[in-house]
Amino acid sequence: MGRLQSVVDVHVVFQNSDGERLFIKRANTGYKDGYYSLVAGHLEAGESIVECAIREAHEEAGVEIEESELVLRHVMRRDAEQNRVSFFLECCKWRGTLKNMEPEKCSEFLWVQRSQIPQPTVEYVAYAIDQMDSGNVLSDFKIA
Repeated sequence: MGRLQSVVDVHVVFQNSDGERLFIKRANTGYKDGYYSLVAGHLEAGESIVECAIREAHEEAGVEIEESELVLRHVMRRDAEQNRVSFFLECCKWRGTLKNMEPEKCSEFLWVQRSQIPQPTVEYVAYAIDQMDSGNVLSDFKIA
């Protein structure tokens, strides 16, 4: 059995003072278009997990985040077209106004109460949020 190689992605779970989380609606990406997800992206070579979260928050949502404002909430290994490792970092404080900076890839920003998940949501994202809310920091997600 050979060594497993993984694609790494980083998700930012924005939560406001009203206890709502930010979801984005995917569009024109070729993957789960019309489904809700989170601000996220792939880790680039030489980049830390936190640096990736900060970069994606700026690129996709137009806000600035300090490293100290990000809290690791969940890590997931998942089977997909490629093996993936996904990091979910919560952010409750940022500078600027959250706005859709990539309307060609995202058709909507939606704030939802923490106890809810909009439908449809990308399956592994919904699972990760459920795991986070249950206090689990680590999970595996297998596509059926």
